[in-house]
This record gives sequence, C-alpha cells and structure tokens, in this order.
Amino acid sequence: MNPKVDAFVAQAKRWRGELEALRQILLEFPLTEEIKWGKPCYVFNNTNLFILAETKEYCILALFNGALLKDPMGLLVRPGENTQAGRQLCFNEVSQINKLSSTIRDYIGESIEAEKAGLKLPKLGALVLVEELAQKLDKSPALKAAFHSLTPGRQRAYNLFFSAPKQSQTRLNRIEKSTAQILAGKGLNDR
Repeated sequence: MNPKVDAFVAQAKRWRGELEALRQILLEFPLTEEIKWGKPCYVFNNTNLFILAETKEYCILALFNGALLKDPMGLLVRPGENTQAGRQLCFNEVSQINKLSSTIRDYIGESIEAEKAGLKLPKLGALVLVEELAQKLDKSPALKAAFHSLTPGRQRAYNLFFSAPKQSQTRLNRIEKSTAQILAGKGLNDR
C-alpha cells in the first residue's frame, strides 16, 4: 500500500467507499500502487494497467488495455469514440462493486495475463492529416518538426481536433490557436 494513495482516498469526498473497495480488490494482485496524473495507478512490470478516478457521476476503474479483454456481460465502457485500447467500469455505489467483485477480479487477472503475453491491439493505420494542417506544416519547417516530434497520440488528438469543424476557416483558426502549444512540444490538453 502506497501512503500517497492512502492520502488520495482519505481526502475523497464523494466516492471514498467505492475507491476503498476497488483498491482492496486491486491490492490482491501483484501490482505496484503509485500516483500518476494525480490518481491511484496500478502498474505491472513497469506498465500502467489500471487507474482509479472520480467524476461527479461515478467512481471509475479504468483499464488501459480493456479492449483486449473478453467482456461477456458488456460492462466495459469505451470512454470516448476515439479511444483505442482503454475501457472503464463505472460505479456509484459500493454495493455495485461488491456484487461484481468476482467479475472485476476476472478483468484484472485477464489484464495482467494479456500484459504477460505481450498482447497489443493492431496498430492504427498511418495518420492522414487534415488538409489545412498538412499545408501549414509544409509552409513551416519548425512547426512540422515540432508536430512530428509529438507522440503519436498527441498527433492524433490534434488532427481530430483540427478535422472536426465543417468549415475550412474554423479548421485554420484552430491550427493557428494551437501553433504555439505544438511548438512548445505540448499536447492538445497539456498545460
């Protein structure tokens, strides 16, 4: 048990019981308990596998490789339409966790086994940049170098953000507003 996670759970206002229940289940497995991104994170062989989080609506057990798991009950939720591997379980009562504790343990065990086996999702195809971004990168070698030095996930996030508007001018405005952040080596949501 990590004292930093003790402190995180102790200061939780709304979901303390749910966090404690999920934590106890996670601690039954050979996982290292850490704080990452300000949340309790559970690591196996130096790979992040699980994270606990809170929202206004529920307490979350996020599974970083959840898309690899069998989900016969259909409990695993994709957090966003562009999420590739991550899945989550959402709870708003300790009784839900208690009722599903066997299934939660199965998911945790299967996640660990998938990591041991080196299972990965198929690689995504090459990133096809929105036209306005491709043109901007061709005109600015510094921006092009900075963009391509970002992680693939950050590149995808920017590309999705830039491609969402229907009007070209809106796409260009988003690119202009994000240029300084890209040049600084930051992702779309980095501060």
